[in-house]
Amino acid sequence: MQITFGQLSFTLKDDKILLTNCGSLSFPDGNTFVEVQISGQNKPTHMGAKMASSSEGASLRYVSHAQNGNTLQIVQTNERIQTTTVFTRYENTNAVRVYTQVKNVSENDIVLEEVSALTVLGLGKKGVSSVEDLYFTRFLQTHHGECQPRRQSFIDAGLYVAKAEGQRRIAFANVGSWSTKEELPQGVIEDVSTGDFTMFQIESNSSWYYEIADFRAYYYLYLGGANLPFGGWSKKLSKGESYRTVNVALTFGKSLNEVLAQMTAYRRHIAGRNDLDIAMPVIFNEYMHLSWDSPTEENTRKVAPVAARLGMDYYVIDCGWHNEEDGNIIYPYVGQWKESQARFPHGLRTITDYIRSLGMKAGLWIEPEIIGVKCQEMLEYYDDDCFLQRNGKRLAVMNRHFLDYRNPKVRAYMSETIRRMVEDYGADYIKFDYNQDCGVGTDYLSFCVGEGLETCANAFLDWAKEMIDRFPQTVFEACSSGGMRMDYKTLSAFSLVSTSDQTDYIKYPYIAGNVLSAVVPEQAAVWSYPVESLGSFEKCFDGTAEWVQKYIDKDRIIVNMINSFLGRMHLASHIELLDEQQLALVKEGIDYYRSIVSAKKTGTPYFPLGFTRFGENCVASGFQNANVIYLAVWCLKGDTTVRIPIKEGVKNVRCAYPLSFTPKLIKTGDGIEVRFTRTATAAFLEIEI
Repeated sequence: MQITFGQLSFTLKDDKILLTNCGSLSFPDGNTFVEVQISGQNKPTHMGAKMASSSEGASLRYVSHAQNGNTLQIVQTNERIQTTTVFTRYENTNAVRVYTQVKNVSENDIVLEEVSALTVLGLGKKGVSSVEDLYFTRFLQTHHGECQPRRQSFIDAGLYVAKAEGQRRIAFANVGSWSTKEELPQGVIEDVSTGDFTMFQIESNSSWYYEIADFRAYYYLYLGGANLPFGGWSKKLSKGESYRTVNVALTFGKSLNEVLAQMTAYRRHIAGRNDLDIAMPVIFNEYMHLSWDSPTEENTRKVAPVAARLGMDYYVIDCGWHNEEDGNIIYPYVGQWKESQARFPHGLRTITDYIRSLGMKAGLWIEPEIIGVKCQEMLEYYDDDCFLQRNGKRLAVMNRHFLDYRNPKVRAYMSETIRRMVEDYGADYIKFDYNQDCGVGTDYLSFCVGEGLETCANAFLDWAKEMIDRFPQTVFEACSSGGMRMDYKTLSAFSLVSTSDQTDYIKYPYIAGNVLSAVVPEQAAVWSYPVESLGSFEKCFDGTAEWVQKYIDKDRIIVNMINSFLGRMHLASHIELLDEQQLALVKEGIDYYRSIVSAKKTGTPYFPLGFTRFGENCVASGFQNANVIYLAVWCLKGDTTVRIPIKEGVKNVRCAYPLSFTPKLIKTGDGIEVRFTRTATAAFLEIEI
């Protein structure tokens, strides 16, 4: 019996159901696509840390399958477990989304040590002999340096062929509550002999794991959440109990741009939505290079009228609207989330009403998952079981404890906090931040720390969804110290996400130039701060209008504005100190940003130079909509001529921003040349193909 489902093919051999084809990945003999390791059961392999060949995978037998529209469900069983793997297809993309559910059908308790959402055998057409043809791109992350792809051959990654089966893996395990602190949960596999690209995504807001390795002379891809060896996770199931894995997704293409386009189309199906956010409104946030952690009523009244004049839709007051402590010491004391009388002596509602009187909506920041270790009021209010714990002790990182959203007392207080922010303080926009990682997890009310982390992360996200549904008049932003939780489980709830906290505008192109590979443009928030202070991160800007005229040139404004064109514009800094000509350049950028919103919402990523990395002389990145490529070109250092191949051919090209100070544009046989007169500048092009 054969089963075909989109680009997936299955074969029933005897009593086993085998996956024979998955997009461009194929294995004619077929492979088991579910791996489950149970404590105490034999793992029939000598492959060390590798996930393939689990105790249960090879013994699973076909029970049934059912196709209902765009969903295929396959049920398998053995004497201990029943697995149900669900595959889902979507319109206008070849993406397939997969998860597996495991049920204990035995009479005894079992403990799961690993469960794959999906395992696929058949990377490369020649088995391990394809090692010289195969490349893997992983997407590195760090604070202020998000979304940094690195392409490496399988051989250089350590998968040289010594025998038919080895110990080496290309793998990564994220462990902790920051889901994307070191890598994004995605990757691209490229076969240069066939031109095939396969992209995967793991949708987890805590720990997750992928693995590429060899098994019986073939390469496989394993995708799933946490497991016992890599994440300290296991799950006890009593008779009749079930566990569901995270979702994973795969897309396929014949080029990098094509496989990213397929993933982008899929992400649009699952992305969080908010009717108020559909037009991708322009956000002004007081934090970056302006108030930092010390906003005041006086400062807001000074800056907000200029933001309104520029056409901002939202004006957000970030950290510091609460608490009476100074901004440089505030974090150990946060957690009450009550308005500061010192900073806003006439009340916070007075200032949010003032913002609305200027024609904008008002926003506030909160870090809802933590309590400062010196926040005495809340430490007395909350009980020990309101906090994440290990070995009977509350977790503490950077002077913060972590709240446990499984606890009704936590949910009740924080739900009332959000109500107070919306209804009493007048927040039309709430930025959810999360600035520390709790580590491997909590063992309180949990079988183990990994399971505790998973259940706590899910409990918080469920509460966040509840708040989003309860207050539809409010836009909620996901932020985790920039892009430290930039996963599509989180982004299925929130309509936008902060992509970075990078404070240097000339470094941001290295992030903005890659970010559309990770997040759809309508969700990807990028800072733009024309007046970048030169002091330390902690110090408030104390410059003057004269200082701005001396140090803030037109190129700085241009680069900052273009940084935010590919995603969501989050303007910041002391714009009230700009002169009329400088403000006009900012306003021109805002107006142009608005003009391309519709094209951006249906566009797909376009990387004519491939991905960028920190330190490159130039960056070129954009999106394509129908026959127009919208391309940001940053000339950061080195040669002032940037050569960009456009394989589709160029009918016409124009510099859309800025309309003055434009570079010279030359059509060539294979693309365009952008000839700048200086470095540390940028241009945004519209290219008709």
